Amino acid sequence: MSELQAERTTPAEQIAPPFRADPLAWAVGRLREPYVQLVASQLLAGGVAFVANVLMARALSPTGRGEVALMLQISYLATQVLLLGTERSFTAECHGAAPAVAVRAYARLLVVPCAAGLTLAVAFATIAPHGIDPAPVLVTLVACYTVVDVMVLASRAIAVATNRMADFFRCRVVESVLTLGIMAVLYGAKVTHPGVWILAYLIAGTVPTAACVVLWLRRPLPATAAPITAAQRRLVRREGVTLFPAALANMAMLRVDRLALPALSSTAALGLYTSVATMTELLAWPLRAYADSRLGRWRASHRHGALRARPLIVAATVYTVVVAPVLAGGLYLLIVPVFGERYAPARAVVLPLVAAAGLYAVSRISLGLLVARGYGTLVSAAEICGFVVSLAAYLLLIPPYGIAGAAYGSLFGYGACLAFALIASKLVGHRSGTPGEDGRTP
Repeated sequence: MSELQAERTTPAEQIAPPFRADPLAWAVGRLREPYVQLVASQLLAGGVAFVANVLMARALSPTGRGEVALMLQISYLATQVLLLGTERSFTAECHGAAPAVAVRAYARLLVVPCAAGLTLAVAFATIAPHGIDPAPVLVTLVACYTVVDVMVLASRAIAVATNRMADFFRCRVVESVLTLGIMAVLYGAKVTHPGVWILAYLIAGTVPTAACVVLWLRRPLPATAAPITAAQRRLVRREGVTLFPAALANMAMLRVDRLALPALSSTAALGLYTSVATMTELLAWPLRAYADSRLGRWRASHRHGALRARPLIVAATVYTVVVAPVLAGGLYLLIVPVFGERYAPARAVVLPLVAAAGLYAVSRISLGLLVARGYGTLVSAAEICGFVVSLAAYLLLIPPYGIAGAAYGSLFGYGACLAFALIASKLVGHRSGTPGEDGRTP
C-alpha cells in the first residue's frame, strides 16, 4: 500500500486486518514506525536530561548550574543560525532518498555555514584580549559543541527523510550512555568548572553521530536510488530561508528566557528556573517528533488534496490536556527530594511552565501542517509573533518577579504563537486550492 493510500484509509482499515491475523507481528510493526522510534529517542534524551540535570544540580551551585545553562542556550541559538532553516525543508522535500545520497546533499548545504561559524569563533578566540569574559577557551568549546549539535540535528532530519530512524535511535542510545557515564565521573570527582560539563556533552555527541554518518556513507546504494538534484537542493535552501526566521524565532522564544534571567536577575535564578523548565519541555517532545516524522507524508497528502488538519490538532489538544496535569503534579512533588532543599523556590514556576509547554506542544502540530502545505512565511510569522510577545513579557516581568516573570512570559509567548498558527491554519484551509510557497497546488 502506498503512503498516499495509507493516508486515505481509515484507522480501522489500516489496523484491523493485520492485528487480527497476527497481533505480535502487528505490534512489532508499530514499534518500527519512524514516529515511534523518533519519540523513543526524544524520551530517551529527556530521561538523560533529567538525570544530567540532577547530577549538575547536586554538583554545582545554582550559579554554576546557571552558567552551564547559559552556554548551552548560546550554542542552541547558534545551531539554528548554522542550519539556516533547512532541517524541516530537507525532511519534507527529500523524503525517500537513500541515506548516502541524503548525507552528501545535506553536507553541501551545511559546509559553508559551519566553516563560517568556526572561523568567527576561532577569530574571536585569537584576537580577544586576555582575561575577557567569557574566556576564549570557553568560546571555542561552545563553538565546537554547536557544530556537533548541527550534526545531530542534521542526522535526525536525514534519518526521518530516509526512514533510517533505527540507526538514529541506536546512535542516541550510545550518546546517552556516554553522557551519563562521563557526567557520573564528573559528579564523583566533584568537578565544579562549568566548561568541563559542557565538554561531556561535546564528547558524547561527537562519537556516535560521526559513526552513524560514516555507516550511512558506506551503505551500498540500491539500484533504484535517485539522486537529490541541484534543483531539489535549491528548493530546500529556498524553503529553508523562509523557515529560518521561524527556526531562529522558535529557538529564541524557547531560550531567550535563559538569556534574560542572568541579565535581568541572576545566574542563580537561572539555575532554579532551568531545573523546572528542562523537565516541562518533555511535554512537547512527542508532538514535535510526530510532526517532524510526518512532514513528508503530509506534503504528499496535501498535493493530492487529502490532508485533514482538524483531527490532528484536536488529538494534540487532548494529549496535552491529559498529560499536563500529571507532569505538573509529579514535578511539584519531586523538586525538593530530587534537586535538594535549595531548589525549593523553583516550585513556584511549575504550573505556568507546564501550561506554556502544553500550548507550545499543540503549536508544533499546527505549524507542521503549515510547513507541509508550503506556507513557510506564515510559520516564520507565527514564531516571530511568539518571540516578540515573550521577549516583551520577559523585559516587563523578570525585573519585578524574577523566575515567575520568566515563566509567565513563556506562557504568554507560546500562547501568542499558537493563536497565530491556528488563525493562519484556518485562513489557509479556506484557500486550499491555491498554491503554497513551493508553487504547487494540491
